Amino acid sequence: DAGDVVAVMDWDSHRYLESYFAVPMSQYILQTVNIRLSPEKILYTINHAKPKVLMLNSEFAPLVKDYQFENSSIEHIIWLDDNGVSHEGVFGGNQSRVTGEYEALLAAADTTFDFPDFDENTIATTFYTSGTTGDPKGVFFSHRQLVLHSLAEAASLGMLPNKQGVSYGDVYMPMTPMFHVHAWGFPFTATMIGLKQVYPGRYAPDTLLDLIINEEVSITHCVPTILQMVLKEAQDRDVSFNGLKMIIGGSRLTEGLAKSAL
Repeated sequence: DAGDVVAVMDWDSHRYLESYFAVPMSQYILQTVNIRLSPEKILYTINHAKPKVLMLNSEFAPLVKDYQFENSSIEHIIWLDDNGVSHEGVFGGNQSRVTGEYEALLAAADTTFDFPDFDENTIATTFYTSGTTGDPKGVFFSHRQLVLHSLAEAASLGMLPNKQGVSYGDVYMPMTPMFHVHAWGFPFTATMIGLKQVYPGRYAPDTLLDLIINEEVSITHCVPTILQMVLKEAQDRDVSFNGLKMIIGGSRLTEGLAKSAL
């Protein structure tokens, strides 16, 4: 029903990008589950948001396999997998809740869907804070807020000096988790302006660097620790980034790290 919550536990993937659009545009609320929280806090946020559907990457199944589904709002689990892992037997007596595997369900679905129009102030997504005292706090984003953020992001980054901002023809790859305030809204903006996009899955320094080089990634964003990780990988391999543009947030960039990045 309209207003039902669909929770996603996944790495930065094409599935996540698809759910960014498909879930809110179907008048559901997308819960981007913060997988970096402790298992107890993850389950707290799921219990609090009361999702009807859980889209679950096989790598996170251990976090929820002992979850008390009988006392839960979750009616359907959609299995996401990149490692050839089957959901058979993972959930024991709760196996009946597994609706199927994401790609298989998508392949069997109708290719057309009539997205109805609705109020722009409808809630689109929900996300839970980290680093606050006590339990994580839930926040909501409306369709209007997401659209305005995308427009503002494109306008502000599009007005930066040459080779600093975002421009048509850039290749985009997130290095901020998509569960964290929509990867800073960039997947919405990149889709809006029609950029080629690369989704790296789990953040492994060697994979990130391979993708930057092979896919010619030209714009990304991350926190200083990820930057440090990728710089070390590049140093070990003695390769360069060929003018990669990077937006840093989350915490202050130290002068030393800024210099080595430059």
